[in-house]
Amino acid sequence: MKKNVGTVDMWIRIILGVVLFALGIIYQSWWGILGVIPLLTAFFRWCPVYIPFGIQTCKKNTESN
Repeated sequence: MKKNVGTVDMWIRIILGVVLFALGIIYQSWWGILGVIPLLTAFFRWCPVYIPFGIQTCKKNTESN
């Protein structure tokens, strides 16, 4: 799997994921579970939505080991 999420993009996703998850807990809503999606894409540094559009925010296309 090739990485397509850069460092800045990764940190934005982590912050967004934590905020969504926290809001779900604060408002006692299951919508907070959606925070897991940006967290997973940040930690794997791979976003399946980027593939059809050819988007890549990382500096060079590296393979993860």
